[in-house]
Amino acid sequence: MADYETIRTSRAGARGLQIDEGLRAHMNKVYGLMSGAMVVTAIVAYAVGSNPALVQAIFGSGLKWVVMFAPLVVVFGFSATLNRLSLSTAQILFFVYAALMGLSLSFIFAVYTGVSIAQTFLVTAIAFAGLSLYGYTTKRDLSAFGTFLMMGVIGLVVASLVNLFLASPAVTFAVSVLGVLIFAGLTAYDTQNIKSMYVQMAHSGDEEWLGKSAIMGALQLYLDFINMFMFLLQFMGNRN
Repeated sequence: MADYETIRTSRAGARGLQIDEGLRAHMNKVYGLMSGAMVVTAIVAYAVGSNPALVQAIFGSGLKWVVMFAPLVVVFGFSATLNRLSLSTAQILFFVYAALMGLSLSFIFAVYTGVSIAQTFLVTAIAFAGLSLYGYTTKRDLSAFGTFLMMGVIGLVVASLVNLFLASPAVTFAVSVLGVLIFAGLTAYDTQNIKSMYVQMAHSGDEEWLGKSAIMGALQLYLDFINMFMFLLQFMGNRN
């Protein structure tokens, strides 16, 4: 009996070690994909935003609505069809989406100074790193906040659309404050959720599912970062 218990404990410990190693590799892949997407977004945004004629052609016409809403349509379509896509196709579409997002954000280089954009990006990166680390290491279950935070996102979208017509500074300020808080919370929540999903599915050995899970996790954290950056930019950005 003692030998059996020793073997069982040894196997359990070995299995736990495998999950720990696999989890580190999985999270590294998630952050790697997210970082790659951020680079693509930054390159496209800067390339377009630093060309005044191109910015005017896009954002000075009805084309701006296509550019602004195309990423939203693509991300919903991507999320809905991910399970039917091959792993390589899903990864390509993820970076295509990042490029579209860069195009839609290119206007910030015409509106805000380069220094304020860089400063806001640095602040966002520091805050994101701290919040994501908290979500990864905390023992507290953050799942209870998920529904509340998603309802907050829906509220932000509705308020932002309404404010396109109202153009109210007070509403803009309120949306910005709530946006920073909501996406800060989502950063921690999504990180913990990515970790939990991996631990639950690690035993399956389904490499394609794990690969797609990494892409979806990268997309979630990418959106958290981008939205937190944009809301902070409304506070910290100095206009040209």
